Amino acid sequence: MALAAIATRCCSASASSSSSSSLIIFSPLSRRIISGISTRRPHPTQRRMAASASSVSSSHGEGIQEPAKQERITAPFGSWKSPITADVVSGASKRLGGISVAGDGRLLWVESRPAEAGRAVLVKEPEKPGVEPIDIIPKEYAVRTTCQEYGGGAFSSSGDTVIFSNYKDQRLYKQSIGSRDSSPVPITPDYGGPLVCYADGVSDIRFSRYITVREDRRKDSLNPTTEIVAIGLNDNDSQEPKVLVGGSDFYAYPRMDAKGERIAWIEWSHPNMPWDRSELWVGYISESGDVYKRTCVAGSDPNLVESATEPKWSPRGELFFITDRQNGFWNLYKWIESENKVVPVYLLNAEFARPLWIFGMNSYEFIKSDDHKNLIACSYRAARLLCDSAHPILQALGNHFLYIEGASAVLPSSVAKVTLDCEKLKVVDFSVVWSSSPDVLKYKPYFSIPELIEFPTKVPGQNAYAYFYPPSNPIYQAPDGEKPPLLLKSHGGPTAETRGMLNLSTQFWTSRGWAFVDVNYGGSTGYGREFRERLLGRWGIVDVDDCCSCAKFLVESGKVDGDRLCITGGSAGGYTTLAALAFREMFKAGASLYGVADLNMLRAETHKFESRYIDNLVGSDKAYYERSPINFVDKFSCPIILFQGLEDKVVTPDQARKIYHALKEKGLPVVLVEYEGEQHGFRKAENIKFTLEQQMVFFARLIGNFKVADQITPMKIDNFD
Repeated sequence: MALAAIATRCCSASASSSSSSSLIIFSPLSRRIISGISTRRPHPTQRRMAASASSVSSSHGEGIQEPAKQERITAPFGSWKSPITADVVSGASKRLGGISVAGDGRLLWVESRPAEAGRAVLVKEPEKPGVEPIDIIPKEYAVRTTCQEYGGGAFSSSGDTVIFSNYKDQRLYKQSIGSRDSSPVPITPDYGGPLVCYADGVSDIRFSRYITVREDRRKDSLNPTTEIVAIGLNDNDSQEPKVLVGGSDFYAYPRMDAKGERIAWIEWSHPNMPWDRSELWVGYISESGDVYKRTCVAGSDPNLVESATEPKWSPRGELFFITDRQNGFWNLYKWIESENKVVPVYLLNAEFARPLWIFGMNSYEFIKSDDHKNLIACSYRAARLLCDSAHPILQALGNHFLYIEGASAVLPSSVAKVTLDCEKLKVVDFSVVWSSSPDVLKYKPYFSIPELIEFPTKVPGQNAYAYFYPPSNPIYQAPDGEKPPLLLKSHGGPTAETRGMLNLSTQFWTSRGWAFVDVNYGGSTGYGREFRERLLGRWGIVDVDDCCSCAKFLVESGKVDGDRLCITGGSAGGYTTLAALAFREMFKAGASLYGVADLNMLRAETHKFESRYIDNLVGSDKAYYERSPINFVDKFSCPIILFQGLEDKVVTPDQARKIYHALKEKGLPVVLVEYEGEQHGFRKAENIKFTLEQQMVFFARLIGNFKVADQITPMKIDNFD
């Protein structure tokens, strides 16, 4: 993930204009900054984020020594002992749930803590370095919204006040962060349970109210109503929110201009997902606070396929946003209000945004300039750029500061505070404010550095991509001539992507002697619309073929053992896993985490946001049947382990149970692990740990031909033990 700062004053409607200037920072976690004039593309230098490790070592375990040089122990791949245990992985995997800047200039963030059963806590940066961050909310609260099931955008701040969604009751609460004695105060009604949820809110200072997306399940839990509403902040008693915008199936990014006179938002309706087609609208606010006039800025032309996202008003009152209308990549554009015309700010065959799975993503930010230019700091992803970011989240602070979330192959997801010089051209200070795994660098000698590979697919002339992690352990080596077992991961979504950032779950495998590959199959994001649309009508075909092609490529390259190929994936990746095991003969065993076995069941039972999603990915009723692994149990021929959360509303537990019973009846080795209190994705440390350990010992016992070094009590395997 590269970072660019663009001087928009100089940009015309064409990026080929010689007057368009750009400032490029090639690593979110690096001090290096490159500036210059650019016409068609940024400076060609591409710097690996790994180079930035030295600049943050003081914040992450400075002084830890690598193991003393010694003769390596010879042992089979997969049997190596590693300090990166499942306990380390589960305890170090805090998740960032959004950032903001308080009125006093300090960072606010939400972190999900596996050690607290996945509780999401609102935290504030301490006044002085070296002091512990401050938990803002009381322990009985958690900052998380279930809007569209995947949530995001669960809090915002204005001055010394935060407004957040509380997970248990889904009500919005207001709390002062200027005093430690303040308590959360509800600002939305109590409906007797979590029937109404909110996300992606912003303050409207003009009318002293909060503008947010509301999902209302009171009348229909499977088909809730989504609207943009206003919530008054002056009354002591919570009032029923006022509807400002409604009528479409979905809304996101309600954004007010500085004067409170205009509101921008994104909307879309079935059967589209927001990355298929979406519209950007602007509404004008009356003296009574209503939206009295509306203009569609982008997305209404039936001859122009585009997905608009992330609208934002500049300090000068101009509307910027991201869309993929011209080159098929999500690039920056600006609305010329007087002409109702859209012009590109900067065109590049790279993605400046990510798919709208969650609310509140922020891929660019304005930097205040003394000469009144619009300076934009923005992150982008190019297909062949190995350095990466966990999520492209930026926040500007004052005139000279910027907060950036980033990661690299050797650094975990972190938030850095970047200080710019007076001209906004150079970084003069850099410090890590938050890290998902503060002590992670003590394991650096064991890290496997990913290799970005491009491999041919079954379609002539089409390639796909993956990150390959070879086995890595400074203590061990394998016997001569042995090749490692491979675990191939198919990412979820499926309209999503994997990235080359440090993930201790991956290092758990590679430090024990496994090869690991994370595949961006056709349909993944990060490579433009054309690549993304390879999966339309072909889910269960293209993704499966590409995963098999990747495994074949690695076998033929001599990197892995063709007789010990395993596959794993969660959610949509779990479906790809099951489909690969049912309809192909490449893999010898698999693990499905909350994966889909029955496409018709998914279509009938899933939540509103994705209820029409798979229609575009699958197509006809015949295809629904023919691509559902549950209908072809006779084609399965290898062991499978299944993991499922019992509160999952995206892929219901019946899916896992159905495939488990069918495989058990057929006589194949199979295990089903169910977790109480878990939803779509596991948040509790003990469950994260158990899932990792049981996958590994399952594969080792059934296809590995080795004994694991860890002391793990294996679960009983049906039709095997």
